[in-house]
Amino acid sequence: MNTITKCVVLVILCLVVGKMNAQDTIQKSKNQFKIESLDELKKKIEEEEREYLKKEVEAINLRLENGEITQEKADALKKEVAKKRALNIENRIAIIDNKIELLKRNEIGYDNLDDDKGDYFGFSFGGDGESFAGFRIKNRKKFRKYDKRTTSDLVFAAGFNNAIGDGQKIGDEYGFMNSGFVELGWAWKTRVFKNSNALRLKYGFSFQWNKLSPKDDRYFVQDGNVTTLEEFPYELKESEFRVTNLVVPVYFEFGPSKKIEKDDYFRYSTHNKFKIGVGAYAGFNIGTQQKLRYKQDGDRVKEKIKRNYNTSDFVYGLGAYVGYGSMGLYMKYDLNPLFKDQAFDQHNLSMGLRFDLD
Repeated sequence: MNTITKCVVLVILCLVVGKMNAQDTIQKSKNQFKIESLDELKKKIEEEEREYLKKEVEAINLRLENGEITQEKADALKKEVAKKRALNIENRIAIIDNKIELLKRNEIGYDNLDDDKGDYFGFSFGGDGESFAGFRIKNRKKFRKYDKRTTSDLVFAAGFNNAIGDGQKIGDEYGFMNSGFVELGWAWKTRVFKNSNALRLKYGFSFQWNKLSPKDDRYFVQDGNVTTLEEFPYELKESEFRVTNLVVPVYFEFGPSKKIEKDDYFRYSTHNKFKIGVGAYAGFNIGTQQKLRYKQDGDRVKEKIKRNYNTSDFVYGLGAYVGYGSMGLYMKYDLNPLFKDQAFDQHNLSMGLRFDLD
């Protein structure tokens, strides 16, 4: 019995000592890894501060070119930012050096140092709250460009859609309330003049879905190169004709804006400002579909027919919007005929609301 007890005690002592040695080894490995990471971080700090200095000097040169400051003022500002960045490098590296000295002198207790707010890269694994190394990526704040002449935003529009020809009025052939359009795209906006935001060029790409609902139980029939509206043999619950286009719109946008000036940048804001846009678009028809719903012999039937129906392959037209802030009234008109090579031309017309979500 005594022999068994001695063996158990010996095994426990071995496990305890082994665990202590393992923890000591892990701790030393953690500290060494942290020290190496901090040494690398010092190089990154110097590179980062030099990049910031380069951007600040570029902003000062731009202000000089625009006549906002004199050469004497520009030279003084450059010396000031150079001194600031040199002191930043000195102070930040001193902080890192102090952390390294702490880790060298202490095996435990200082392994959770904040490495310059997240500028430390590594990996982590392990259990019981212990980890070999941490992995952290700093969400750095990007340097703000002094003058940003081009911005971008999401464009969304929706509303009523119809098609008209000579001698026709809106709603003669197609239902007004159940014919509609949707447009979704991305647009870039560039200030035209260097020192004024009164005129902007707005351009990008958009998908347009134009839907027509023929009246009086009619539907489109394609016979060779001719497409006509004909009466359907059954009562239609739904008759929907949809054309999908991919277009490149270009608009000239006019309107007031507010200039926001800071020490190191300026911006023009059209938030809560009146604006007018006029322009044109051109692109391609990328899909045509007709959907029919009706009852036949007591059965509900739903048909989706995809074919070109002689619709125009190349689409182009004029557009305009009047808005306040990010919302406005929008109209577009296709100059190309809806169907090509027909005896009677019709042109698609859309009206609705437009949202420029910048």
